[in-house]
Amino acid sequence: MNLTSKQNEIVRFIWDYRKTHGIAPTLSEIADELGVSKITVHEHISLLEKKRAIKKEKYQSRSLKLSRTVVKELEAVDHERERLGLARPVPGRRGAAPPKQWAAARQGSAGPRQPRLEPAGRGAPISLPLLGKIAAGSPIEALEDEQELDIAQALRLDRASYALRVRGDSMIDDGIHDGDFVLVERRTTPRDGETVVAVLEGNEATLKRFYKEGDQYKLVPANPRLLPMTVEKSKLEIRGVVVGQLRRY
Repeated sequence: MNLTSKQNEIVRFIWDYRKTHGIAPTLSEIADELGVSKITVHEHISLLEKKRAIKKEKYQSRSLKLSRTVVKELEAVDHERERLGLARPVPGRRGAAPPKQWAAARQGSAGPRQPRLEPAGRGAPISLPLLGKIAAGSPIEALEDEQELDIAQALRLDRASYALRVRGDSMIDDGIHDGDFVLVERRTTPRDGETVVAVLEGNEATLKRFYKEGDQYKLVPANPRLLPMTVEKSKLEIRGVVVGQLRRY
């Protein structure tokens, strides 16, 4: 289902809250979780109702129900995360007390609050000491400047809907190698230059850079040995946009 980033956050919070408490959150609890006003949440809920993503009973505070389509998509995303060993975003700050396996450290309240993630079955957040820089070209002076690297934020796990394993070398000049995992945001409206998961006629899926050319789309590989493809809009489906990458050594 084609939802905006904020709408995805709302349905995810409703899903996690109902699984934890057995009831739906109130609009105030959703607003508190997302750090927005109750009016903003009300507007998003109205749009979600129009998209048939949720159902809501009038004059009832905890009547939000997700559609069967949305539930199936969320279940599929959770299953894929579990298969890859990726934890889910920590649920609400007030409304949904996180289960023990979702325990996560939170930083101070200044600035926008981002969820912290941790691997399933482990107790430490996904963050490492960032000790400085190292040259991959000319040597530089070795300096230690300790900071904290939030891996979840660096990989954009807050935006990722699912992951795919790469097969082939068509995107090798972009640093995407055969066997890598790409983290994909479920989105059908990419911007020019973004790397997308595209499905062609015949159900053939491919990973390429995306560009609009009038009434057509251009899919560009990051490999000089391969040629770009120009495809009619009606013969191409965009399934998602790459927001992160993982590689095992």
